[in-house]
Amino acid sequence: MADWGPWLGYALDWANLLLRWAHVVVAIAWVGSSFYFVWLDNNLTPPQDEALKEKGVGGELWAVHGGGFYNPQKYLGAPKRLPDQLHWFYWESYSTWLTGFALFTALYLFNAGTFLIDPQVKAWTPASAVGAALGFLVGFWLVYDLLCRTVGRRPGQERLLGALVAAVVAGAAWLACQWFAGRAAFLLVGAMIATAMSANVFFWIIPGQRKVVAAMRAGEPVDPNHGLRGKQRSVHNTYFVMPVLFAMLSNHYPFLTGARHNWLVLVAVMLAGALIRHSFVARHKARLAGQAAPWGWAAAGVAMLVVVGVWQAPTASAPQVPDGVRQTGAADNASLLLPQVLVVVKERCVVCHSSAAPNKGVALDSPELLTSHVQRVYQQVVVLKAMPMNNATRMTPAERELIARWAGAQLKAPTSP
Repeated sequence: MADWGPWLGYALDWANLLLRWAHVVVAIAWVGSSFYFVWLDNNLTPPQDEALKEKGVGGELWAVHGGGFYNPQKYLGAPKRLPDQLHWFYWESYSTWLTGFALFTALYLFNAGTFLIDPQVKAWTPASAVGAALGFLVGFWLVYDLLCRTVGRRPGQERLLGALVAAVVAGAAWLACQWFAGRAAFLLVGAMIATAMSANVFFWIIPGQRKVVAAMRAGEPVDPNHGLRGKQRSVHNTYFVMPVLFAMLSNHYPFLTGARHNWLVLVAVMLAGALIRHSFVARHKARLAGQAAPWGWAAAGVAMLVVVGVWQAPTASAPQVPDGVRQTGAADNASLLLPQVLVVVKERCVVCHSSAAPNKGVALDSPELLTSHVQRVYQQVVVLKAMPMNNATRMTPAERELIARWAGAQLKAPTSP
């Protein structure tokens, strides 16, 4: 009977690749259009042509791109007559969420025991972890939407609303990092914000625009609240973009996701991204008003990144050798510790790093192979704590300490002439 295991794994790899590819492409389209319209709104100037004013145009822009000239115009409220061809921007958002959720399901929800759960963070069943992860996506949207429909509807309360939403995100980041593996927690916080972004489009921006269009075609007065609410959610989305992108990319950097206070790292870097994004939005407005660019926001965001970088910097480039090793001789201690380390490595690491199937070209199932990768093992297991991935094989702190002692002794051992 044929063994379909390798073929199934191969097919899943292709599914992963194609989903990730599609997700990135549609996300670029969504973020690009979002950034463009925010930029456009902040760069429109009142028209000089009386005919445009008569048509109801409130702002226009002349641009050159790709060898052609463009003249986008924005109407005050709505044009007197709607054209037959009207383009709607929403499939970019929906496609981004659908492909992202499919990718999250395939990688994290279907493999919750490996990628979602770290027993040293919280030991619970895969079903419970999956339910909690889905709860983050729904729960954040409900809280955020409630804040927008209460605090956000009061005039002049946008800053208070922003502070409250930031506090909710920070609380969710803390809770996610108490419940899930570091990589999964970072990704989940990004996914919950991205869900709110897409929900803004689905529940508020597009329905409001449809009501405006329907009222115009029926010859009825247009309710300006639809435009105000849609604009509010659209502005929120542009500030969400940078935090979401960082969270989505963070799983490639275990020195952040595995940090001791990783939730603070997540909140700080996301806030830095939002500040940098605000500097660009404010710059567009300042440029149009003939004022100096407010680079202070960007400087604050960069300063926050520097602080996080210094805070998380390693204290030493190589393992610190325990005093006992220095007193009795590094080489002898490394040799004495190696058999114990091999037992740990074979139980915790060799399942993915054997000579038969060396993941990322690293095999650790013999003393010679393990010793040849000592620096990499120390970096991944002791410093970053990135391996085993999400601690799926449940390596204990005592075992990591043993590997640290052996690696320190081995790296201090004198080399043969």
